[in-house]
Amino acid sequence: MKLSKLTLAVATVLTANFTTSAFAMVLYVDSKTKQLYTEAGPGRQILGSFEQVQEGVPVKSGGDVSELRSKLELQDNQIKALEEHAKESHDEGVVEIKKDGGIEFKSRDGNFKMAINGRMQVDSQVNANNQVLPPAATAGTLPNELNDGVALRRARLGVEGTFFKDTIYKFEYDFTRGNGSVAAGVTDAYIGYNFSKPLQIKFGSFKEPFSMEEATSNRYITFIERNMITNTFVDNLNTYKMGMGATYAEDRWQVAGSLQTEAVGQNFNGLGASGATGGSSPSSIGANGGVNRNGGGGDTGWEVNARVSGTPWMESKSKFLHIGTSGSYINLNNNYDGTNAFANGGAVFTANPDTNVDRQGILSTGNLTGGSRATGRRADHLTRFGAESAVVYGSFSAQGEYIRTDISGQGYGNGVALDGYYGYMSYFVTGESRAYKSKTGAWDRLTPTRNFDMKGGWGAWEVATGYDFINLNDGVMNGGRLSTAKLGINWYPNPHVRVMTNYVHALDINTDIAGGGKFTGLNARSSAFNNTDFDIIETRVQLDW
Repeated sequence: MKLSKLTLAVATVLTANFTTSAFAMVLYVDSKTKQLYTEAGPGRQILGSFEQVQEGVPVKSGGDVSELRSKLELQDNQIKALEEHAKESHDEGVVEIKKDGGIEFKSRDGNFKMAINGRMQVDSQVNANNQVLPPAATAGTLPNELNDGVALRRARLGVEGTFFKDTIYKFEYDFTRGNGSVAAGVTDAYIGYNFSKPLQIKFGSFKEPFSMEEATSNRYITFIERNMITNTFVDNLNTYKMGMGATYAEDRWQVAGSLQTEAVGQNFNGLGASGATGGSSPSSIGANGGVNRNGGGGDTGWEVNARVSGTPWMESKSKFLHIGTSGSYINLNNNYDGTNAFANGGAVFTANPDTNVDRQGILSTGNLTGGSRATGRRADHLTRFGAESAVVYGSFSAQGEYIRTDISGQGYGNGVALDGYYGYMSYFVTGESRAYKSKTGAWDRLTPTRNFDMKGGWGAWEVATGYDFINLNDGVMNGGRLSTAKLGINWYPNPHVRVMTNYVHALDINTDIAGGGKFTGLNARSSAFNNTDFDIIETRVQLDW
């Protein structure tokens, strides 16, 4: 109800009560008690001079005062009724639109919420000292190198909210994913329920609860690309999987678990950055998977995941210690054709030197399963373990993780262990502290002390340096070894815009396949990068809401 309408209604009441008679006296009203008087006094305000006539007969002054008091009380009740009616009309069917972290529509009673979110990341990559000619150059053979370029790394749009406060939902689509299938662009797509403030369950497509860096949105990570162990052992296996999950989160700790499987059909996005379409040669593996297991393509694998994290020391939001651990058991489904030759399934581990536009896999295990059912190598299941830690002390922060993946199955003897780790430090030269959300055990949106403007505001500036290492060599597996050093500068003009620049130097690339008899997915292209030095400059301009 607009104020002008309420004012009009009140004026109408006043007019109705004071136009029916005329008074012949001066009246005063006490500003606190609202009592009427015919004489002036402390705290009394003059109402005016009045004259009342009833069919030509003067009315006694005592009756005048009593009648006026009654009319004023009636007037006051009518005004209150109008105010209540205005409030009720204002509460019904009205929504709010907020721009803090997204555009949100919310009913006044809180039963329904819907937020529209999105992000856009424009990346570039320039490489130096990386060209390697093929071992046996022939006409038409391309050089082995990382290419310069610009790309739209992510372009996502989504909605999320609640029904009747406790039923939650989220749907998000990435227009840069897909592999020729519209459905493959789906990331989060789930419905859930909040049983209580800390306990939540959900069903549908969502991220595996594994690793602090994976739990952190790519909008808030320190470097442009996640570190190699996170990309290789978590992200590249398509971290968005179908299933059910549960989270229990208090103010300083959280535990999450899930039972998930790869999606069937057109929204399947592959097991491994180079896919898992079968065959013993990496050249037969399609980019980013795309296996459609419908129509006799085979069953899907399944996995159980869990992550626990907390802050054992937390002096304040800018001084605390985070620790956590993750674990997974992944059952791989390997499918064979009518001749008992491997058809599809398995998984692939690949790694690149923290690149973001040309994401060529320098290291590669090839498909973990290949050959015939009787004599070939078959990876039946993977066991993952992760340990994580982070500390924030004012403007300084540091983070590190270790992840190990064990491969078990036919031809792997007592098992193969692939692992790696990373560590980095960052510092805000403009005085901010890194934002953290303990209920998710992950980093959150940073808000500059002062946004960038043309009146002296600089936004937030962050510098970071780190070391990254991964080893895909163990036992019969010879997937290669890679380590990098990197430097980053991040500028936050405001909470929703970020400009990033990374310098990456390859310290060691080992793709030597010598040793005969080792099972390997490395081809001539991968082995050509052995002992190559890379210097890479990457940039990103990001907008999110």
